[in-house]
Amino acid sequence: MTKKNKINLNSILIASDHAGYKLKESIKKYLFKKKKSVLDLGPKNENSVDYPLYAHLLAKKIRSKNQFGILVCGSGTGMTITANKHKKVRAALCYNVKSTKLSRLHNNANVISLGARLTKKNVALRCINIFLKTKFEGGRHLRRINKI
Repeated sequence: MTKKNKINLNSILIASDHAGYKLKESIKKYLFKKKKSVLDLGPKNENSVDYPLYAHLLAKKIRSKNQFGILVCGSGTGMTITANKHKKVRAALCYNVKSTKLSRLHNNANVISLGARLTKKNVALRCINIFLKTKFEGGRHLRRINKI
């Protein structure tokens, strides 16, 4: 894997909507324990918000292919759809370890989306860990990504 395909694990962007707020806070605590730098883009509480605002905010801050983001909403779907409207973003909706690993190995995803209403906290934290550790395979997968 070339240097330009590596994700910057030292600066992680995170955002949610109201449904994902509690899981976002748990993920932040987990990442802080792993000595990661986390930029929380909001929201700051569980008051009702519109998820596209936060997905767009995070996606606009992905300045290079090397940045990493985490989005959390009720199902994860809305955040994923919204983030993927932006260049340089490859957001993957991950719901278990296998889907997470493949999102990195084959798709070089740089944003993981999680559904707080569908994914238990311990599974979500395992997915984050897998996402951080898994390297992009490149090869035939790079050819395909270049066609996106």
